[in-house]
Order: sequence, then C-alpha cells, then structure tokens
Amino acid sequence: MAHDNGRGGPVLLAAHLLRLVAAGCVLLAGLLLGGIEAALFALVLLGLVLPWLLGAPAWLDLSLGVVLLVAAWSSVAGLYRSLSWIDVPVHTAATGLLAVLTHLVLTRVGALPSLHAPTLARGRLGLAVTITALGLALGVLWEIGEWCGYTYLDDSILVGYDDTVGDLAAGGVGALVAGLAMAARADRFAARPAVLTRPR
Repeated sequence: MAHDNGRGGPVLLAAHLLRLVAAGCVLLAGLLLGGIEAALFALVLLGLVLPWLLGAPAWLDLSLGVVLLVAAWSSVAGLYRSLSWIDVPVHTAATGLLAVLTHLVLTRVGALPSLHAPTLARGRLGLAVTITALGLALGVLWEIGEWCGYTYLDDSILVGYDDTVGDLAAGGVGALVAGLAMAARADRFAARPAVLTRPR
C-alpha cells in the first residue's frame, strides 16, 4: 500500500469526509438525542480535527476518526451493554492511536526528542516504551472521565472495578502494540506540515 502523507491523497480525503460526518452527528444529536449526546459528538469532532491541524500522517488521521466515531455511536446506541465485548477492541484501538498522536504532538513541540536525535542510543526502544506509557496514562484519564460522566451526567455509563481494570488492560495492550509497530516502522512515520504552523 502506498504511504501518502500529502495534503490531497485519498486517505486524507476520506479523513476530511469523516470530519463532515462528525459535524453532522453533532447537529443530529442536538436536534434528536439531547445535550449530552451532542456534547459527546462535539468532543469526537474535536478529536477528528486535531490530527489534521497537527499534521498527523493521513493513515493516523483516518484511523483515529473511524475509531472515535465507532466509539461514540456504540455508546449512544447502547452497544456497550447489549454487546459488552465491543468495549475491548474500542479501548484497544482508541488508546493505541491516541498514544501515537500524543507522542507526535510532544515530539513536535519539543517535549520529547525525535527518533533520530543524535543523543539517543536506542531511539526505537524509547519510542515503543514512551508510546506504551502514554497509552497507559491516557487510559487512566479515560477512566476518570467515565467516572465523572457516570457521577455527574449519566448513570447509564458503565463503571466498576472489573470494567475499569479491563479497559485499562485493553488500552495498555493497544498502546504496547502501537508502540512496537511504530518502532518497527519508524522511518515511515512522517508527519505532514501542521496546519497550525503553516505560514500565511
């Protein structure tokens, strides 16, 4: 498969179409479902716009968009209760992809060294470990968010010891797999120019 990080490739075009779908979901939820659902899809829309603004690779942009929309609709449609197994792949995929995006952001702003920094003796190992650690941290934040949602907004949100530990484990596995995959293919992990930093 061709690796396309350009602005006009079909993968990036598909990601832009998903952003339009997410915007439509915000409107649909606001009109037909309620404020909580509209806020959820607004958060998802933000999650779909940020990778593009930050210049994430097109494959990451599209993959994250698909996973976040699936996660949101699974929640709205009650699939986490009727098909409880769907929670595991959603957490696995979302956490892994978000960890990769977070690493990209931290590298871009200079908070983490790039893979090819001359001071790194084991850059690929550091990449895998850092993405895994970021995924575990994001998983904790996700679970705190779920608890806050359950406590203050909607008591139908699934929480509990087994659910929390299972979600953290799934997210950790996803982050580990993502970290190993990125370390193995680091030479192809190239970002597009960030929209936010492009000259006018």
